[in-house]
Amino acid sequence: MLTKTIALPKLNHLSPTMESTALKLMEEAGELAQAIGKFRGMSGEQKKFEEKEVMELITKELLDVAQTAVSMMFVLEEQYGVNIEKTQEKHIEKLINKGYLCIE
Repeated sequence: MLTKTIALPKLNHLSPTMESTALKLMEEAGELAQAIGKFRGMSGEQKKFEEKEVMELITKELLDVAQTAVSMMFVLEEQYGVNIEKTQEKHIEKLINKGYLCIE
């Protein structure tokens, strides 16, 4: 199984809630969609963007989405007692059962 492992830190000087983090996640996802729209020429802007420039923007926005998702995981663990590792294992099992992953 091919994986991409990313470790992102818990952010300092914030007091996130589940709701505030969910809203931030949606904001970041919107910025990612906007960057992809620029690449596809869907932004309505007349300026032509270089592919490299847009790929860098998409990557930056994708990492913002990932950081916010990780922040929400910390909120779920610390404020609601969720076991992310256990839930991740169940998630992988679900993907295997749906045929999205093959374990060799």
